[in-house]
Amino acid sequence: MSTVPSEAERLLESEPLMAHLGTCVDGRPHVAPVWYRYADGIVEIVTTGRKLANVRRNPRVSLSVQKDDAGRARWMVSLLGTATVIDAEAETAAARRRINDKYGAEPDAYDENTLVRIEIGSATYQTY
Repeated sequence: MSTVPSEAERLLESEPLMAHLGTCVDGRPHVAPVWYRYADGIVEIVTTGRKLANVRRNPRVSLSVQKDDAGRARWMVSLLGTATVIDAEAETAAARRRINDKYGAEPDAYDENTLVRIEIGSATYQTY
């Protein structure tokens, strides 16, 4: 059962928007934009570099997604969760294809990235 309210789920699934992933490094926040896919209470991202290294050290993460029109916020969803790095190439490739499809990218683009699944612990949202 998802901890994400159904209206927030609808917003998260509505269109290909950037999310901002918050991780922690050396006791300080690190926030970076990512593509994501939300389904059934789980967020999937594929990433590499500092974000991936941070998640491997500390799986507690946050994700923020906002829809705006010309700088005016229309809605926002904030998620707190626990990330798991999935090092299985077949699962990563399948997730990469799902995410790339959502954002209109070539199916096998960004093949250096690794799958990270985020189980949502809590969610807040607001529409404006």
